[in-house]
Amino acid sequence: QLQLVESGGGSVQPGGSLKLSCVASGFTLDDYAIGWFRQAPGKEREGVSCVISDGGTTYYADSVKGRATATRDNGKNTVYLQMNQLNPEDAGIYYCAARRRWGLCVAWDHDVWGQGTQVTVSS
Repeated sequence: QLQLVESGGGSVQPGGSLKLSCVASGFTLDDYAIGWFRQAPGKEREGVSCVISDGGTTYYADSVKGRATATRDNGKNTVYLQMNQLNPEDAGIYYCAARRRWGLCVAWDHDVWGQGTQVTVSS
């Protein structure tokens, strides 16, 4: 089955940038799409990005639209989340998660989750 491992989190100043990585392993079929979620302390888990396999379209949450870019390196079995212009509201634990190729862009339809990587934004 799929295994996902996130990395790249850390502490940045407001206005800074981070590039998160998610390494996928344990699969040979391209049956899954990988998206990003985040959860701030005391807040609900929020979808950050979701790839629609059919047309290769990526949807972004309004809160990160224009500041987040999700990409994939097929050769490295790795997906990335580039986050720019970070502000304190972006702080939290970021997760990558895999869903079936034709699954829904909602948390409960994702089958495999990484352990999360912490993002802190402070001056």
